[in-house]
Amino acid sequence: MRQVRIAQAAVRQRQGAGWLSAGAMLAAALLALSVQSGRAQDQKIITAHGISTFGELKYPADFKHLDYVNPDAPKGGEMSQWYPGTFDSMNPYSVKGVPAALASILYESILTTTSDEIGASYCLMCETMEYPEDRSWVIFNLRKDVKFSDGSPLTAEDIAFSYNLFRDKGIAEFRSVFNSKVQSVEVLDPYKIRFTFTPGIPFRDMPATVGSLTVFSKADYEGKKRDLEDSSLEPFLGTGQYVLGSMRPGQQIIYKRNPDYWGSSHPLQVGQGNFDTIRIEYFGDDNAAFEAFKSGIYTFRNENSSKQWATGYDFQNLTNGSVVKAEIPNGNIATGQGFLFNLRRPQFQDPRVREAIGLMFNFEWSNETLFYGLYSRINSIWDNTAMAASGPPGPGEVAILQPLVEEGLLPASILTDDAVMAPVSNKDKALDRKNLRKASALLDEAGWAPGADGMRRNDKGETLKVEFIEDSPAFERVIAPYVENLRALGVDAKFTLLDPAQMSNRSDPPSFDFDVIVGHMVNAYEPGGEMKQAYASTTADNSTRNRAGLADPAVDRILDQIEAARTREDLDVVTRALDRVLRSLRFWIPQWNKNVYTVAYYDIYGRPETPPTYSLGEMSTWWVDADKLAKLKAAGILK
Repeated sequence: MRQVRIAQAAVRQRQGAGWLSAGAMLAAALLALSVQSGRAQDQKIITAHGISTFGELKYPADFKHLDYVNPDAPKGGEMSQWYPGTFDSMNPYSVKGVPAALASILYESILTTTSDEIGASYCLMCETMEYPEDRSWVIFNLRKDVKFSDGSPLTAEDIAFSYNLFRDKGIAEFRSVFNSKVQSVEVLDPYKIRFTFTPGIPFRDMPATVGSLTVFSKADYEGKKRDLEDSSLEPFLGTGQYVLGSMRPGQQIIYKRNPDYWGSSHPLQVGQGNFDTIRIEYFGDDNAAFEAFKSGIYTFRNENSSKQWATGYDFQNLTNGSVVKAEIPNGNIATGQGFLFNLRRPQFQDPRVREAIGLMFNFEWSNETLFYGLYSRINSIWDNTAMAASGPPGPGEVAILQPLVEEGLLPASILTDDAVMAPVSNKDKALDRKNLRKASALLDEAGWAPGADGMRRNDKGETLKVEFIEDSPAFERVIAPYVENLRALGVDAKFTLLDPAQMSNRSDPPSFDFDVIVGHMVNAYEPGGEMKQAYASTTADNSTRNRAGLADPAVDRILDQIEAARTREDLDVVTRALDRVLRSLRFWIPQWNKNVYTVAYYDIYGRPETPPTYSLGEMSTWWVDADKLAKLKAAGILK
């Protein structure tokens, strides 16, 4: 019917122009409908229980449970962790307010991913999905047993409503995808919905993209006159395993398992969601949080401080065996963590300035002196994958980069130079004199000359100011020596510690009021349209994923090719080209990564023998061992 409506609209438009007879217009309409129908008939329509970007799905349609869960895991008990700062909202989909930790745990989507394969999405809310070979549309055949947490049924109307809501009121990255790439959404019956994608765009990722849509209850949202753009402590109504139990705003939040959760026996959920409650305790700083852990106020800690990990775990509950300290393999792509420049600032417009500032961060000394040798340096945004650029570009990369060089969008050197690597410094001293000389020469070339007081100034007499802002006190010991190195270079550098609310206000849109922050470069195992949310010119002033404010025409062109890649090999090549170009822009000073999770927890938990490759899984696949818990309670270790 959609094709008929298109044909009829074309007839009406031309009829108004008065340039075709009625018979000719009818013939044209029928011809257009015939061509479109023919194209649809030429393609095989696939009906499946999921979709994979490249290759086949790991799990067959009749699988019983995921390989990395214990299907017999007992239900009960509590998982408790800490979170820094505070919160004043239960809406994680608005730029207003500070959302509570795990606020999105209340919601589900049509499809869901697994933690042991890349690029696969499986039906959660749907029984099956249908799509043509070119993936230009998708139909989701919904399950009839999906319920919201209040017991009301989910229907296709809720999904259409949620799509329209995120399209019109979602944060910028949602709106840009839904407005430009989805042509229409049609409710075909109460349990069947079709998404048709905009002609001319790459369709590779689109079925999975719309399948990842967070789904709300239309009746609840409209009945309570909610607003997606507002900050609120009342959550929306979702279908998830957990519901809000209780909260003390800014101090504690507890989620409780819904005993009537619709998906308890779903193969994707068997062996997961094992805790009766998940409790998050908020602390103003890490020291207070660590003391609370030592005394048993919460029971699981993912340790991010190398100093704490190396020197702090000597307390009684650890030495007596009540607490387990473990390093669990982490198979994930590197985090892409680094210092991000705000490219909107005038002093950072010159890449030589950014390179000079990057030269003054001494990772080797930091790792040896501050991190106890626990970390390795990041060089690529896609470290630990085949998508990381290395050495000079290969033939495939050259084919992508050459036209951009010819158009003047990239320097010719990008075709022959090695991929930019993080500078190497002397690990014995915080200030590396060799890198200091290199950085001095770069600033001289960029017009920032040292004054009588040693501070670098431009031709207007302005000092080269660099303020690092951060809300984690743990970063002060890392940034303080970096600031001293920069001041030795003549940079007017300083470090400012903020509270979480101030940090959010200054680093988020619309203010972007910062010089340098610690952030994460966006990456993915199968990069697609979501890369535009982080690196495209259209998101430079409105996206929390593009805090640096990157707007580069060469990057925009490569992002289009990432979306269009048809094979895994093609995607690897074009992503290496993107990685190479992004690194050459030097708007990111790479930090560090480690290939294990460093965790400590009270010895009350069980975990699967085969852990998931791409997640720790403590919230979803671990469980409470009742005998171990009773033992620690009897000993007075835990209440």
